[in-house]
Amino acid sequence: MHPLKGICLNGEVIMYKKQLRFQKFACLFSIIAAAISFMYALGILTDIYDSLYPTMMNPNDLTQTFVPGSIIYYDMQNFNKLFVDLSIGLILLACLLMITNTQIRRRYYIGNYVAIGLYCVATIGVTVWSHIQIAAFRVQYLTTVDFEALKSFAEQWGKTYIESTFWLDLHYVVAAIAVISVAVLLANTAWKIAMMRGEQQLIQKGEEVAV
Repeated sequence: MHPLKGICLNGEVIMYKKQLRFQKFACLFSIIAAAISFMYALGILTDIYDSLYPTMMNPNDLTQTFVPGSIIYYDMQNFNKLFVDLSIGLILLACLLMITNTQIRRRYYIGNYVAIGLYCVATIGVTVWSHIQIAAFRVQYLTTVDFEALKSFAEQWGKTYIESTFWLDLHYVVAAIAVISVAVLLANTAWKIAMMRGEQQLIQKGEEVAV
């Protein structure tokens, strides 16, 4: 074998190993991002529950409350339940990447592309939808809750007083992680396609030399 040809082959092998490591990271990161979304969905109502739920005097009549605006806790229930369900769906789609061996395949097939496409589309969809919903609830929280009444209630009854929007603001971090996971997965797919094309070209060149 010509020395230059050997160097070329070694370079290809090294590049393949790097790409295989990267695709494992991409798939694992997708699962982590989906799990973070799920955990966030479970915790998003933490502060609102601790501070506003105790102010509701009659769950059967939500107009009866010590603090005007506390109805936001109930307004967010349907959204929160759906957010949890969708996050579980994202975890299942991320696991589909593993089921189709997207993390270890040397060559990708239709099943791999389908799994990648489903995860990316679903993740972007859930991220955009949840951002719109949470941003709207944040505005509602800041503009409708009577924080003076909430503070007085908390002091009088020894309850938690929370004015912070920390949990609502945290969705920006969760959304960023989700979008990054999609970007990494798509970058891996582009790299994989390039590697597959390069391999096919080498095979064709080898066949031409053999002839």
